[in-house]
Amino acid sequence: MSVTLHTNLGDIKIEVFCESVPRTAENFLALCASGSYDNTLFHRNIKSFMVQGGDPTGTGKGGMRPDTNKSQFFITYAKQSSLDGKYSIFGKVIDGLEVLDTMERTPVNPKNRPLKEIRLERVTVHANPIADQAK
Repeated sequence: MSVTLHTNLGDIKIEVFCESVPRTAENFLALCASGSYDNTLFHRNIKSFMVQGGDPTGTGKGGMRPDTNKSQFFITYAKQSSLDGKYSIFGKVIDGLEVLDTMERTPVNPKNRPLKEIRLERVTVHANPIADQAK
């Protein structure tokens, strides 16, 4: 199972771990398939650490629904052992590392907000097993 994040800087393809973290994967795939991530911003960008998106408000304060795994997510630029056991890892980048390199180099303000918009324009879900189970 994979998704492609179509950003204004290029495409990032992610393999989603449906079997190892089914609830988190199902939540993420449902948000992708519903268009919830369309035209949202990556609102936080920390060099050598991560880029964060998925907030419908673009501020980092939205996407907090009760009894869900929320909508925000981040992509780390390198292995981050300090996060082990603290967050659900629900996928890995399998294509588009050059796009992540471009994101990482994007200048930010003192609050790590990109000075130039990094926009998630839309998401393509490839072979969604969650939707296939519902049929």
